[in-house]
Amino acid sequence: MNIRIAKQIFGAADKIIPYIIENGSFKNTLIVSPPGCGKTTILRDTVRNLSNGIKKEKFLGKNIGLVDERGEIACVSQGICNLDVGIRTDVISNCPKNIGIEMLVRSMGISIVATDEIGNEKDIEAIKYAISSGVNLIFTMHGKDINDILKKEEMGKLIEQGIFSNIIILSNRKGPGTLEKIYKEGKNVLAIDKDDIIKVL
Repeated sequence: MNIRIAKQIFGAADKIIPYIIENGSFKNTLIVSPPGCGKTTILRDTVRNLSNGIKKEKFLGKNIGLVDERGEIACVSQGICNLDVGIRTDVISNCPKNIGIEMLVRSMGISIVATDEIGNEKDIEAIKYAISSGVNLIFTMHGKDINDILKKEEMGKLIEQGIFSNIIILSNRKGPGTLEKIYKEGKNVLAIDKDDIIKVL
């Protein structure tokens, strides 16, 4: 038996927020890491910030639709979120990601859709549906580096089409949530820290 207890870390997303908000607007973001490297924790904190609004970035809070397929992001019980995912976030729990994404886009008037560990063909089709509906995206995906996800044919096509403005690579090299790289489309190479680099896709 494997028992996982979700832990909230406020501020976990602080390092990436300045790079996914540009001129007060959120840009589509994909968070990539192997298992156990903090991507769900950072996704949760990012959703909370995007939902509540970020004064420092002059970002007004947005309506967010969160598909929590395994109940690990918001930890909903009896209709109540046990972890803070923001005041403007609607959560669908224990629902396949592709179905949840389509339901939220169709009926909830959301600006951003978020979910954890995308990857199969049905997820990709739901992503395409969200994009065609004018909804922004923030997702996580298993992978070691950019090459890992480019090898996945359908996901690689979305990246080559420029769907994701930010691809964030995490590891546990210095503990879970270590920020390795941020790939930003159409940007120059900048330093975050001495070990963290922004590269052009």
